[in-house]
Amino acid sequence: MLALSACAPTLSRFERTLAANHSATASLSQWCAARGIAAPPTISALADRSAEEAPSPATRAALGVSAEEPVTFRHVRLLCGTAVLSNAKNWYVPARLTPAMNAALLTTDTPFGTAVRPLGFRRERLESRRGRTAECPPGTVLSHKAVLRLADGRGISLVAECYTAANLRKPGAK
Repeated sequence: MLALSACAPTLSRFERTLAANHSATASLSQWCAARGIAAPPTISALADRSAEEAPSPATRAALGVSAEEPVTFRHVRLLCGTAVLSNAKNWYVPARLTPAMNAALLTTDTPFGTAVRPLGFRRERLESRRGRTAECPPGTVLSHKAVLRLADGRGISLVAECYTAANLRKPGAK
C-alpha cells in the first residue's frame, strides 16, 4: 500500500487538477497525459451493468427530485490505458438528459462527463477527503462527492468518486 504521506506533493497536484475542472473525466485525461500513464491519454469507463443502488433520501434531496422521480444508478471504473484511476458511483436524473445521452450511458462505456458535456454542467463539490469514505473501496487515496448541476441549478448527477493509487505513481511507471 502506498503511504499517502510519502505522496503528499503528488496528491496535492492531483487535487488541484481535479479542482480545476467541472468534469472528473477531463481532469483525469489531463492528469493521465501529464503523468504519462498511457498514450494516448484517453479515459474510458468500464460500466458494471449489474450494479444497482437505490438513491438515498439525501441523494434525492441533493438532486432536487421527489421520491417518485426516476433516478438511475451507474457504477464505473475509469481507466487510462489499463490503469484504473477511479471507481465511481453515479446517481443521475435521466429526465434531465437527452435521449441520446441516456442511450449512451445505458449501452456504452462512455464516461458520464463525456456523455453529458454538451449540457455545460458545473460541479459542486460536497466532500473531499484524503483516503477512503464509506462509499469507497480499500486502497482509495482520495474520495470526492459532488453534484453536477445545469446552468439553471438543477442537479443532473450525484457522484461518489474513489481515486486509486495509480494516480500517484511516478510519471511513466506502470
